[in-house]
Amino acid sequence: MIIVSGAAGFIGSCLIGHLNNAGYKDVIAVDEFSNPSKNKNLANKTYLAQLERFSLFEWIEKNHESIKFIFHIGARTDTTEFDYEIFEKLNVNYSKEVWKLATKYAIPLVYASSAATYGLGEHGYEDDESKIHLLKPLNPYGDSKNEFDKWVLAQDETPPFWYGLKFFNVYGANEYHKNRMASVIFHAFNQISKTGGMKLFRSHHPDFKDGEQLRDFVYVKDLVNVCLFLMEKMPASGIYNLGTGKARTFLDLVRNTFKAMDIPENISFIDTPADIRDKYQYFTEATMEKLIGAGYAKPFHSLEEGVEDYVKNYLSKQAYL
Repeated sequence: MIIVSGAAGFIGSCLIGHLNNAGYKDVIAVDEFSNPSKNKNLANKTYLAQLERFSLFEWIEKNHESIKFIFHIGARTDTTEFDYEIFEKLNVNYSKEVWKLATKYAIPLVYASSAATYGLGEHGYEDDESKIHLLKPLNPYGDSKNEFDKWVLAQDETPPFWYGLKFFNVYGANEYHKNRMASVIFHAFNQISKTGGMKLFRSHHPDFKDGEQLRDFVYVKDLVNVCLFLMEKMPASGIYNLGTGKARTFLDLVRNTFKAMDIPENISFIDTPADIRDKYQYFTEATMEKLIGAGYAKPFHSLEEGVEDYVKNYLSKQAYL
């Protein structure tokens, strides 16, 4: 059996669909299932059972002999939440229990870290484990992910294979429920559909023009391809970046959204909200040599390819992956 936590969420549900397409039906879906909108992500997915989030630990104790792999994708991901205790409970302490059980019963593990751990990028964006203690995230969410990464690296006992994946700016199907935390492409599609235009954050940094803030946007289909590769090939354990390795501007992203919607460009700028302005990343770009060196050779979608597929095959049809 394969455990997927965060199963009803954006990435977790896409992962279950990808596992199903690859022939894996023996999935245990773990999440908090009280949101009907979020639960739509699991329609047409095949899995053996649903487990409430805090039932997982006891379930592993009873069924560990049948567990092949754990994908711990579930987390509190709201970067505008500033109560660290919430993140400590759900992202740090919960993840420690998953790790301990994976170690105890020798179950390979993938867990979700985040590019939010890199903060302003003062120490670069290399997935160099010797630098993780130097990183300075910009919000409690990033802090929680970095604290768990640091804790993992301090452990003498580990699962037989383990991978911490630093997700960069992920976009794609099944994020309809995410509201403010959904991708810029999702918001662009909806804003353009309603108004015919898109408002982007103005730059408040002298080195960046309006709309030329840069992010490493990675399509969710590429992310789940990497997850499957790690489960099937089990290269060297460690913390890996998961982006494309190519930063693109928000203008690139929105222009491609207009193009995929076949609507003339109409882009304007508004001030970045004051509550996030001093914690805003102007540049992120994954170094991907480590994953490629581990044997991953499948090409990633370009921004143009990913946006076109997402807009035409999912957003415009309100379809799920």
